[in-house]
Formats: sequence, structure tokens, C-alpha cells
Amino acid sequence: MHQEPHQHQERQVQSRRRQFNMINESLRENDLRGTVENIFEIDNYSSKIGNDKDIVVLTFTVNSKDPAEDLENFIEMGYDFVMDAECTSGELDDGKYRVFVEIERGRHIAEQIVELLDGVGKATDIDDFKFRYHKEFRSVPATIENLETKIPIDADAYQSAVALEGLNNFSKFFANSYVDEVKLLGETIQFKRIYKDPIQFNIVDFGSKEDMHEKTTGPILLEGNGMAETMYLTKYIGNFNINKIGKVFVLENNGYALILEKTNGRF
Repeated sequence: MHQEPHQHQERQVQSRRRQFNMINESLRENDLRGTVENIFEIDNYSSKIGNDKDIVVLTFTVNSKDPAEDLENFIEMGYDFVMDAECTSGELDDGKYRVFVEIERGRHIAEQIVELLDGVGKATDIDDFKFRYHKEFRSVPATIENLETKIPIDADAYQSAVALEGLNNFSKFFANSYVDEVKLLGETIQFKRIYKDPIQFNIVDFGSKEDMHEKTTGPILLEGNGMAETMYLTKYIGNFNINKIGKVFVLENNGYALILEKTNGRF
């Protein structure tokens, strides 16, 4: 009688392995090539099954429904440390799907993510994964060193990190702007206002105002198209200190600066 719970647990493990083997057989190396973005997010979305201070949420962006479901199944069945994996039920407004992966926050989290990325990388033919932590502007290579540096490993560290995040958070940086929505995808940022066309930029860099101005070379454009574009951005985004220097725009807010470059043409 005392062996029944253990036997039941063993049957569950065996069943899980059989299901994973079936998925592995149908999902061969490189089967998901070209379907998954190489930049994923960590702790940008809330946990569905627990408290954010206890659970790390990874978010992968996938370009269509079938690959998203394949990725969900591959991750959920293939890794014992994954508590839950789920893809969005429908296409989002950017035409993409998201796959959310939930893992318990702990001291092995960086190693677990590296292990997961190794498998996902083989299925997607991606060997240069990058991640954006929470709502930071820039993504960084998904090395174990960067993961260990960025991800809080317990509840206290998580709450401290969120409290100290400051303006390196696109929601906070643009909290008092005129825009109705700010969205990051990959290395681009998009601003939306009701009844106006959205505008999109490549994110070049973010940091202290002094550091960003030292890195930015070229003349400040105070006339012609440069001034017209700066005035348009000020009216569209809000009353930030905005300058066009060479080909980039520098937006300042309370001692910090964000450097942006137009993705194409004029506004």
C-alpha cells in the first residue's frame, strides 16, 4: 500500500517521457527555423500560476500558431523544471504569437534557462539568443553570466530589483508622455496615439545623459528637416528634451537619455 503513491508518480514520469519522445520525433532539429524571434523577455509578464516574486516568466515571440503550439509542447514536456508553458490562443495585434514559460525562481534559474535555450536553439537553429529583462530598453546576449546578473533568485531580490529599476523601464520613462501605447519588439520601439499613425524607431542605446551624449557624434540639427522632425516628435511623444544629432534622436528624461534611430524614411 505504501508504494502506491510512488508507483503512481513513476507512471506519470514514464508517461511524460513517452509524450516528450513523441514530440521530439515529430519536431526534428531545425523544424522551427525562421519561426521564433531570437530575442525573448524575462519577467515582463505576470505569472498565471503564482506570484511574480516566486516565479520567473520567459516570453518567446513566434510568427504563427502551429510553431507556437509546437514550441509550447516541446518546452512543457521536455523540461521537468518548467512549471507551465502556454501559447496565446490567438494572434496578437502585432501579428505574432507569444509562448509563456514559467519556472520557479531559485539559485539554479540561470542554468535552467541555458539548458532550455540549448534545446530550443536546436529546434529553431538559433545560436545567438538575447533577452530583455522586465521592461528594460536594451536586450543583452543570453549568456549564463548575464542571466545570473539580471535575474533575481528569490522574492526579496525580485522586490528590490523592481523597486530600484528607475527609468531603465520604458513604461516609467514614458509614463508622462502623450502616447497611448509604447511597445517594444526585438530592438525596435513603437509609439501609438489614437487617431494618428504609429511611429517606430530602432533602439540604439540607453543610459545616463552624460554617457549618451559622449557616445553620440555629429552636429545638433537646429534647422531644416532636423528641426521639423524634432518639433513633430515633441508634439507626438511629449515635452521631453529632444534633439536630433546626426542621424539619431536623443530623448532626455530626468538625467537619463534614450537614443533612437528612424526605421525608415520620414515620419
